[in-house]
Amino acid sequence: MIQFFSYYSFLISFSLLCLSRPSFPARISPDSSSTVITVDSYNTTTWHDFTRFLDAEKGSRVSGMSELKKYFNRFGYLPLPDTDNLTDVFDTQLESVVLAYQTNLGLPATGKLDSDTISMIVLPRCGVSDTKTHDTRFQATKRFAYFYGKPRWIRQAPVKLTYAFSKSNMIDYISLKDTRTVFKRAFSRWAQVIPVSFMEIEDYPSADIRIGFYHRDHGDGKPFDGVLGVLAHAFSPENGRFHLDASETWALDLETIKSSVAVDLESVATHEIGHVLGLAHSAVKDAVMYPSLRPRTKKVDLQIDDVYGVQALYGSNPNFRFSSLLASENSLNKGIGLRNTRSSKWTISLVVGFSFFLCHLQGYYF
Repeated sequence: MIQFFSYYSFLISFSLLCLSRPSFPARISPDSSSTVITVDSYNTTTWHDFTRFLDAEKGSRVSGMSELKKYFNRFGYLPLPDTDNLTDVFDTQLESVVLAYQTNLGLPATGKLDSDTISMIVLPRCGVSDTKTHDTRFQATKRFAYFYGKPRWIRQAPVKLTYAFSKSNMIDYISLKDTRTVFKRAFSRWAQVIPVSFMEIEDYPSADIRIGFYHRDHGDGKPFDGVLGVLAHAFSPENGRFHLDASETWALDLETIKSSVAVDLESVATHEIGHVLGLAHSAVKDAVMYPSLRPRTKKVDLQIDDVYGVQALYGSNPNFRFSSLLASENSLNKGIGLRNTRSSKWTISLVVGFSFFLCHLQGYYF
């Protein structure tokens, strides 16, 4: 009898251990947007040196931290009249800046330069500042935002915006035909949800939206900085300037480009069009308007957060139905649920089968 209860206790413990399945959740429902990149993943990129600030907190002094303060100044978190007299001390002001950055990007608000925060800082991103103003009608449940003053394109209905490509500032390894195709798809995604249409024209100076690829300092006060730093930037309505960093390895098809620093052109184009229309950065990681984009990642599908934001500016395309967007998301969630169910059933079957095997081996049956 003692031996029976000994094996019975073992079987219960083993079954509970298997059923709890505390590890490897990413294998069930992978979410690339929440995967933490190791801080040395891109050791040749613009902000790699910031990895030395890992685990710094208020009171820390680390050589070069003044450069991190310039980073935060660049993206709207640390207004400074003079960036030449910065210290390398993690002071109270920097702690507040880090908290604001973590909140804006949907990270754990620790006020420290933890691994989540450093991993996000070293990622390539949009050059548009994260400073923004929310629409209070949706602030409680949505995380989209606008530029200060909530600018938009003012046109008589039906609204039609023109765009053109620079004649002298393009990249030679992607044909103009292919570039046009990519941008046409990117513009059409926004046109599907708002009553605004986009038309390419040849006359670059007269176009509403003017697109080009530029190196380093290109005269707009927002110089690019090399590989996997700032990928692109665009100006709020009705400016229309749309600039991409020519130093990047731009890709149309990530399957055919093997470079570890390849950047999907369509993903960046879709994001920057959101700025051209008046959207600022979103704190929702899955949103197209989230400021960071991992290399070799495609992110072109508008999310509910993106749609709510742009429709609050322009209204809804009469042909657009939120049900189609929700159906797509529900389909994905159901797919994940089915995978979880199958995995759970397989685990339960394994435990039961193993239990009966042990009992049979010892001559015990329930």
